[in-house]
Amino acid sequence: MTKFFSRLFVLVIGVYLGKYLFSSNPYVLIDNTNSHSKITELLRYLEYNYVDEIDLDSLQEEVISRTLESLDPHSSYIPISELQEVTESMQGNFEGIGVEFQIIKDTILVVSPISGGPSERQGILAGDKIVRVDTLNVAGVGFTNKDVLKTLKGKKGTEVLLFIKRKNIDRLLEFNIVRDRIPITSVDVSYMVSSEVGYIKVNRFSGTTDQEFISALSQLKKSGMKKLILDLRSNPGGYLSAAINMADEFLPSGRLIVYTEGNARSKRVYESTYQGQFQKESLVVLIDEGSASASEIVAGAIQDHDRGFIVGRRSFGKGLVQEQNQMSDGSAFRLTTARYFTPSGRSIQKPYSDDAEEYNQEASERYDRGELYYEDSVKVSDSLKYFTEKGRVVYGGGGIYPDYFIPMDSTGRSDWLFDLLAENIINTYAFDYVESQTSKLDMYKTPYAFQNDFLIEESQFLDFVKAAKEKGVEGSKSDIESSRAWVKLRIKALIARQLWSDEGFYRAINADDVMMNKALELLSGQNSDVLKN
Repeated sequence: MTKFFSRLFVLVIGVYLGKYLFSSNPYVLIDNTNSHSKITELLRYLEYNYVDEIDLDSLQEEVISRTLESLDPHSSYIPISELQEVTESMQGNFEGIGVEFQIIKDTILVVSPISGGPSERQGILAGDKIVRVDTLNVAGVGFTNKDVLKTLKGKKGTEVLLFIKRKNIDRLLEFNIVRDRIPITSVDVSYMVSSEVGYIKVNRFSGTTDQEFISALSQLKKSGMKKLILDLRSNPGGYLSAAINMADEFLPSGRLIVYTEGNARSKRVYESTYQGQFQKESLVVLIDEGSASASEIVAGAIQDHDRGFIVGRRSFGKGLVQEQNQMSDGSAFRLTTARYFTPSGRSIQKPYSDDAEEYNQEASERYDRGELYYEDSVKVSDSLKYFTEKGRVVYGGGGIYPDYFIPMDSTGRSDWLFDLLAENIINTYAFDYVESQTSKLDMYKTPYAFQNDFLIEESQFLDFVKAAKEKGVEGSKSDIESSRAWVKLRIKALIARQLWSDEGFYRAINADDVMMNKALELLSGQNSDVLKN
């Protein structure tokens, strides 16, 4: 059957896209030429005459999926079973009870109730353990993250009864939660690093990013922000419009942000407006090898206009624009229709061929050739040389190259650390610590105070090492010493997350982050138009 697919899928797209697509999209052509009628005839013949039973629906999905995958790395088919989850993540909401959770010791632990959600309204607290859902026992039965989502998510208006174990309360608490629409935020956190420097971490570019980002920017400006660190690390992108609107906040009116062009799409130009609220203040954008698509549009526009510093490592290199189209059975597909170009004319799409596996392995190849650790390992081509507004040299053809390279931090790595992470021991220890040290932690009233004043004492670290050993994870003296600082910082950050959600976590992690420290150094007493030659 595999050989049959390989010969068939390159031809059948005309039949099935024509037959099964809605025709409301002016760029979707309905095939009335019968040029592929023999393919239709063959499929029908197979359906009724093949020696084994054929699931024609599955066959169609396989053909469409493989056809799209053969075009480029980012055209794809989305079956009905996956479409809801994909749509939710991009539109910025889903329907459920509204909690962030982790599975610790085979128990569902509430990391934080989502602000404004039904669980918060009913009084669910961080640290609560969900042990039963309606009549279903969910503790100690091997529940996975997928199982939890399937159990707790549901249509708006439906009810679910949660049985909660809460610290210092002997009996189980019962909460009747009416599911509601829950926001999926794209801004993880925003806070003031100092009296003048603000920080915003964006995890995706979704339908709600504009509103979230503008709100965060406005609040930080009210707090006195004059300089901003925009963290786009590991941000895979999303909606083109969200990237354009974000870049618009930083650029004066009439500046080119990005343009798109494709074989069947004429050139379309996107420029900044007069409405940006952060057009002159100092700016640093953090990127890494996980920053893609919309993240690269923002970073490219900032870099090409010499508007701010780009700090980090070469970004992913996705410069293709996809349009999502609905199919008549409820499934959908994403088709690459254009390339996008930065203001200087760069296409940052990295090379690709018919070998999808080779394309996907490119990230690991960067690691193998040392690019993540050594700046001179990054290969550039003079044929892809471009110039910024002030004449600085930048390169296209494979991601955004930062103005300041920061190698990946490999300190702390050891076999002991990998075992700790595999067994989830650090997370478990942090949860247990918060439960057992409530009175000690009550003295820290703000995440800022906790970050400055709380320390993981040596006795506490040794207690952690002992707890890990009791759970079967024992490290050598050299491994423990090598990973000591990393583990202590992670414990502190996870404790802070329980107390103050993401702001607590990022304050702790960022305090020892090399990219953050470089950003602060660049912003210290400098204007964002003073860039590296």
